This record gives sequence, structure tokens and C-alpha cells, in this order.
Amino acid sequence: MLCRMTARLPALSSHPRKRLQTLVVLAAVACLVLAGCGGKSSSSDKKPTERPTSQPTQGGTQLAAVWPLTGLPAPETTPDHPVMIVKIDNTAASDPQAGLGDADMVVEELVEGGITRLAAMFYSKLPTKAGPVRSARASDIGVVTPTHAVLIASGMAPPTVARLNAAHVKYYTMGAPGVSRAPDGKHDFLHSVFANLPTLAKSLKKSAVVPASYLPWGQESDFAGSQPANGFDVSFSRATTTSFRFDAQTKKYVNTNSHAPANDQFKPDSVLVLRVREGDAGYRDPAGNPVPETLFFGKGQLMLFHNGQVTRGTWSKDGRDGQLVLSTAAGTMKVPAGHVWIELLPNKKAGGNIRIH
Repeated sequence: MLCRMTARLPALSSHPRKRLQTLVVLAAVACLVLAGCGGKSSSSDKKPTERPTSQPTQGGTQLAAVWPLTGLPAPETTPDHPVMIVKIDNTAASDPQAGLGDADMVVEELVEGGITRLAAMFYSKLPTKAGPVRSARASDIGVVTPTHAVLIASGMAPPTVARLNAAHVKYYTMGAPGVSRAPDGKHDFLHSVFANLPTLAKSLKKSAVVPASYLPWGQESDFAGSQPANGFDVSFSRATTTSFRFDAQTKKYVNTNSHAPANDQFKPDSVLVLRVREGDAGYRDPAGNPVPETLFFGKGQLMLFHNGQVTRGTWSKDGRDGQLVLSTAAGTMKVPAGHVWIELLPNKKAGGNIRIH
């Protein structure tokens, strides 16, 4: 349907030259009116959207006032790389672990044989050596996707490859820039893969996305501990227990059986224990052990350790890529800003246990 032309048009002159000039004016006016009233253009007429000058984010194009993985004050400059999550071995064979001291957050999850692996999250700082890097699991999907992160692993089984691809998880293994086997005389061949994150970051600028806050961050005054807890043990299985002690002087927690050197340990301000369901990943490892899958979605019980005390509540997560919501009987639970170690501890039915002392 054509628009009505509401502008008053000049009358045609009888003089040939003036008549021609008037016709030219009329044609120009008609084109302008049609362009203004023509509605949406076809897809073939659209020009490609130009790349924004600032980093894309989940909620806009600017970095929030706080780092998304710690809640601590952040500079205005947006990192030119995505969150990078490195799968790090957590057995005696990994000793000494490297790079944990630069992590923003650490997540511990159960793998086959009753042992655990760490998903170390790096964003505000990038170490030149992180590892030993080990293989990925389907459990990582629920950890990685809320951050739009890239996953760095030494490799993965074919079923895991299919699961990560289906979940659109970007991953990098040996052969990627900065991810290589680097024998150092301290680790055996299986544990000799390390990641140089600044090197890898140079190739990831196009995939940089600033994520939403991983946890509901708050202030020190938001925490109300209900029980003293200067030390506690998180038992994933008979084979693996991770122990923490609160250091009253530094106000941080120390992993007393860490495989990292003292000057490169991850010392969290809070430890968040989430009781999770464990499923079956559907295959076995080379030793014949069934591979579990941490189901990091749904809901469950939680314990938040901070400042030598513990408080209890519940957590919920709408799908593997959903945001983590923490609650108490009084309402939303907020985590004091700082570095957090998250334990994805199997629920009691699956054998997970925690002891406070």
C-alpha cells in the first residue's frame, strides 16, 4: 500500500525549462516519501551489522563494576579473552600443581575411581603455566556454560566430545596455542601437559564474552554464620577427601592437603559445598571404572563456609547453563565478594560426606 503524500506540491509551469525543473523536484520528493513510508526492507537490502567496538556481554557491552567470578571491584577495561577453565589433575601425581594461585574460582568434581579433578577458572589473571592439564568430562558442561567460557583439557573420550559439541562448549586440547606437553622432570608423561594461558588468549579475542556474575555476590554484612567451623573435611569417596582450615590471621581457608606449592595455592575467602546428584556418563575408563557425571542442575542442599563459620541453605539451577541461585529460609543468600572454592559433593545417597571440626 502506498503512503499518501501530504506535502503541497508546486504547480507545473508552462515554460519548458521551468517545467523540467519542477518534474525533477517532484521525482525527488516522491522518492523521499516512499523511502520514509516503505516499512521494513527485505533481508537482501540489509547491510551486515558492524562489530561493536566493546566486548559483547550477557547484559550489554560494558564490564560490570565487579569481576563476575569474584564479585571484587573491577577496572573499566574489559578483558579481551573469555573466561578460561582448565581441567587440572588432583591426585598425588599432579604434585606440584601450577597456576592455582592466579585462579578466580575453583570447582572440584568427582571423576571415575573415586578421585576428583579441579576446574580452575581464570579471568582476571592468566598464568603462563597451569596444570597438569587432564581430560574433560560431561560434568564440565554445567560448570562451563553459565560463563560462556572455553574449556582447556588434555583430551576427552568420544562420548564426551559428542556431549560438549551438543552443548556448544568451546574446548581446546593439546596442539592449541599454548597447550602442550612440557616435561619438567617433576611429573610423569601422563601428567606433563600444561597450558600457557596468555598465549592461548591471543587466539581467543573474537570469542570474548563477559559473563554474568557466577554467584549472587554480596558484602561481608550479608553473611550470618550459624555455627563455628574452623576446619572441615569434604569426602567425595574413600579415595578422596579435601580438607580445609580457616586461617584467622588472613581470613582465608587453606586446603591442608593441597598438591600445589605453598606460594601457588588457591586460598579462598569462602568454600561453598553444594550437594549434587551423580549420574552415569554411559562409558568406562581404560581401567574399567564407570565414569560418573555430576548433574549440576536442579536443586539441593548447601553449606557456605566463611570467616570461620558455616551457614546452611539450598541451591537451585535451571538447566546446566542456568544461573546458580542460593537461598535460606529468610530469602536469597548472598556470598561475600572474594575467591570461592566450590565443592560439587555427591549427596548422601551417592556416598558424599562432610565433617566439621
